[in-house]
Amino acid sequence: MLGLWIALGVIAFLVVVAVIYVVATYNRLIGLRNTTEESFSTMDVYMKKRYDLIPNLVETVKGYAKHEKDTLEKVIQARNMAMSSNNVEEKAKNENMLSGTLKSLFALSENYPELKADTNFMDLQQQLKQLEEEIAQSRKYYNATVRNLNNVVDMFPSNIIAKWFKFERKPSFEVDSEEERKNVKVQF
Repeated sequence: MLGLWIALGVIAFLVVVAVIYVVATYNRLIGLRNTTEESFSTMDVYMKKRYDLIPNLVETVKGYAKHEKDTLEKVIQARNMAMSSNNVEEKAKNENMLSGTLKSLFALSENYPELKADTNFMDLQQQLKQLEEEIAQSRKYYNATVRNLNNVVDMFPSNIIAKWFKFERKPSFEVDSEEERKNVKVQF
């Protein structure tokens, strides 16, 4: 009889430990998911500020480089595509394209010394540089939170709880291809 009570006690203890583990892992997954979503929102705010700055920058360049219409249109088109992205993968791809067109815009400004001397252009360029740094920092933070979430989703035994509650891996925000990693070459 005593052996039965000990066995029941051990089983009850194991069940309690298992329930505590499941609850703790579930709560950890919720926290990591919320942190990942918050970090993406922070990055999105900085990108929105950049989207708002780009038309002012393009208008300033237009005044000096009227015959560079194609480059300016590509910048605005890339901005609009990035703004209308529906998911993280699409946003990352479109953000990379936008960064490339912005490099082309600044490369274009090298051919117009009077544009480079314009205080409005210089101020906008400085604001954009600061926003790019903030976006880069927020991307690093987002990718770190995604890594933490993905580790818990992938690692045993927490992956079992993640599957039970339908937690999935999140994509990192990164450059897509070797072509996008290269410097932009502008020739006239």
